[in-house]
Amino acid sequence: MLPFLFRRIFGAVVILLLLSAFTFFVFFATGDPAMMACGKNCTADNVALIHQNLGLDKPLPTQYWDFLVGIFAGRDYSIGHCNAPCFGYSFATKQDVWTTMMDRLPTTASLAVGGAVAFLVIGLGAGLLAAWKKGSVLDKTVTGASMVLSSVQIYILGPIVLGIFVYSGIMASPKYVELTSNPGGWFMGLLLPWLVMSTIFTAQYTRMSRSTMIEQLQEEHVRTAKAKGMPARYVFLRYAWRGSLIPIVTILGIDLSSLFGGAMITEYTFSLAGLGRLAINSVTTLDLPMVLGVLIFSAALILVFNIIVDATYALIDPRVRLS
Repeated sequence: MLPFLFRRIFGAVVILLLLSAFTFFVFFATGDPAMMACGKNCTADNVALIHQNLGLDKPLPTQYWDFLVGIFAGRDYSIGHCNAPCFGYSFATKQDVWTTMMDRLPTTASLAVGGAVAFLVIGLGAGLLAAWKKGSVLDKTVTGASMVLSSVQIYILGPIVLGIFVYSGIMASPKYVELTSNPGGWFMGLLLPWLVMSTIFTAQYTRMSRSTMIEQLQEEHVRTAKAKGMPARYVFLRYAWRGSLIPIVTILGIDLSSLFGGAMITEYTFSLAGLGRLAINSVTTLDLPMVLGVLIFSAALILVFNIIVDATYALIDPRVRLS
């Protein structure tokens, strides 16, 4: 297990370095960051001062190295010292990038975790019921509904849901409330975004859990358990369901990146102040430090989740051994 984890961690570090370097050099190739930071009514003297304060007068490889060192050791700027992990200061707001991201993280984390729980519970539950009642009206209804929902996009379903539930006055407008201060307000404020964001994933996991469960019910060890006289429900949950989780966990690891993309669109649709909306605004305003910070942080989270998912294989299925 340990050699596997070391290889995956090393690969994740390499990916993050390549991703940050590509983004860093692409932004410098599209224009002068000093002009982006200077804003309107900018003079030549102001640009020269920004070059000096941000170290933009140094060679490009040196600037990138200073950026990487600042993440781990902090960095000094004209407006003060930036403590590690330092991603610099935003060109648009002049605020610390890391602090801004941490302020937005609870919204995105709540949205992503709640959406994942929603589509896993609803999707796996509906798929299991459909497999248990294979060929019945319930099975056909669940399968048909999942086919329809799989084609519905967030940016289409979101405004429809807002029109039905929010603009009509049935529910309040979605907003983020701190979980620790108001659990009920936190749940109700994100309920609609959770359901909208999880719709496509729910349909996908419903079909997948149904098909994998039906396949597992035909396996020899499941038939053997039935032949021994074990209760049907026990065999269904203890043997077949556990084996059906392997491909679902695999797809879940891949879908984590899609989940962040879905959170970005959902935040923009429901006007939630999370990392996704921050990333969109930063790209629009060419805010290089903020874009780099959100990109590296989000990529690091996705890579960590994928490593955890890969390591979970051996826990779910004893036949899987990581070496």
